[in-house]
Amino acid sequence: MTQAGGKIKPGYSRAIDFKHGIVEMTHGGGGRSMAQLIEQLFLAAFDNKYLRQMNDQASFPVANGRMVMSTDSHVITPLFFPGGDIGNLAVNGTINDVVMSGARPCHLAASFILEAGFPLVDLKRIVHSMAQAAQNANVSIITGDTKVVEKGKGDGVFITTTGLGIVPEGIHISADRARPGDKILVSGTLGDHGIAIMSLRENLSFHTSITSDTAALHDLVAAMIAVTPNLRVLRDPTRGGLATVLNEIASQSGVGMMLQESTLPIQQQVSAACEFLGFDPLYVANEGKLVAICAPEDANDLLTAMRAHPLGSKAAIIGEVTEDPHCFVQMTTSFGGKRVVDWLSGEQLPRIC
Repeated sequence: MTQAGGKIKPGYSRAIDFKHGIVEMTHGGGGRSMAQLIEQLFLAAFDNKYLRQMNDQASFPVANGRMVMSTDSHVITPLFFPGGDIGNLAVNGTINDVVMSGARPCHLAASFILEAGFPLVDLKRIVHSMAQAAQNANVSIITGDTKVVEKGKGDGVFITTTGLGIVPEGIHISADRARPGDKILVSGTLGDHGIAIMSLRENLSFHTSITSDTAALHDLVAAMIAVTPNLRVLRDPTRGGLATVLNEIASQSGVGMMLQESTLPIQQQVSAACEFLGFDPLYVANEGKLVAICAPEDANDLLTAMRAHPLGSKAAIIGEVTEDPHCFVQMTTSFGGKRVVDWLSGEQLPRIC
């Protein structure tokens, strides 16, 4: 978000018309208009002592422990959807990637690619949504960048967020730590985000009352670690859904998995929508759920802790890790048969996050 040449001096330019104005090429040109946008929108919304330095980088102290970093780009369409928008999705999604290591998230960077002609009222709405999501997670957005492309060369707004966090001493959570006999848990209903987005796409002729599950999971993860400090694996099943994440974990850990279809928490509307579209809910994206793998003796305590948190109230134990040199993920169906839950082939619907 910084302008070449150093600090931006506030208060020297006229107020931007955020109600009627649009993004112009000059807003990404490095001059007065760009400084004005940064001062009156980004700095005003994200204000903190690190961002206020307005350098080309942010300097901050580091606590004891291991530092983790994650980055993600967000190209979702539509930009606004039931339960959220691209702004809080960008913040929550990157926070979740950081906390899946057991880390405490501390800082974010945010980079914007804006299309000329995009309404400033919508940009302000997105930025304030990001600011609220960051505030809710007690995380600061401390640096970033803004670029503008010509009208017709973008799609409104693309946002890239980078997150930093600190993993406390003694916490070792990784996708290569699953062991045969371990239990597999999910924090809640599957496929809500994907169905919320699909229901708004112009070429899909169905509607549901499902809202996106986008949420930052740092408090839930902290509660889980408090009762299960030896937690093996945490992952958030976003693109590719639960099935893809479990296949990734199985491959990294060199194990198999057996799921129980009857235990999977899936809302009826999500099941119905997936049947209508010909989708499998196991492959539909989530933005506020997690997968946890723990030792069998820890499973009941972990489940209780998850269900005690608002974001884990519908948590369930859905299967267990098995010994399998082929690293297959399988599922016992409600009819008593078995099926392979393979990797996602292709992409069900693009621009989902």
